[in-house]
Amino acid sequence: MSIVRSFTDHPAAVGETYGQHMGFAMGVGGRMVLAGLACMLHGIFPFLCERTGSRTILALHARVTAGQRAAFTAADAKAAQRAA
Repeated sequence: MSIVRSFTDHPAAVGETYGQHMGFAMGVGGRMVLAGLACMLHGIFPFLCERTGSRTILALHARVTAGQRAAFTAADAKAAQRAA
């Protein structure tokens, strides 16, 4: 596999360019980090950020599994089941 293909095959599989995929992944990762910090804060102060973590998980799941990503996610799930 060429070095260029290792950067472009996966983004192409979900209908994105490398730059689009990087932006999407950075956005998802950033939201996950912030939600994780909110969960840690909630652990210390249970009255803060009571639903931030669960709301973020649901929103990110919907965003990551939408559109062309749905087919890719379904294929990954089937492969994981076969491997188990």
